[in-house]
Amino acid sequence: MADAKKTYVTEQGLKDLQDEYNTLVHVTREEVKAELKEARSLGDLSENADYDAARDKQAQVENRIAELEEMLKNYEIISTKGNSKTVRIGSTVQLQFQDTKEEAVYSIVGRTEADPLNGKISNETALAQAILDKRVGQTVEVNCKKPYEVTIISVK
Repeated sequence: MADAKKTYVTEQGLKDLQDEYNTLVHVTREEVKAELKEARSLGDLSENADYDAARDKQAQVENRIAELEEMLKNYEIISTKGNSKTVRIGSTVQLQFQDTKEEAVYSIVGRTEADPLNGKISNETALAQAILDKRVGQTVEVNCKKPYEVTIISVK
């Protein structure tokens, strides 16, 4: 298996992942087993839509459990302490887009906590990759389909 990708999370994000994992393993998995048992009792499995639906749900649950196990084996807590002039995972940055002169504030988080509509962008996005390890006052080019430039106004 290839190296597992590191999962960057806040302390709250880690707790959320652990809670989801525990719920899936101890509650949802048991509910799906009961659904499968009920569907089997209805007879012919070859034409049993309830059984097929329960099997699909079981596959989804087991896949998510496996994903969470990988994330929980290889995570790193995002620290918000340190140099507030350099952008890192965990930083909140104020940026100015050079083409429009508009400003925006984003928090750089791990992929599991990304929520762009609420100003939380994944460290894996082109924007985050462009500004990571850069300092206040720097203007950088964001490499994507239509490249653009941003200036880092502040870092918290």
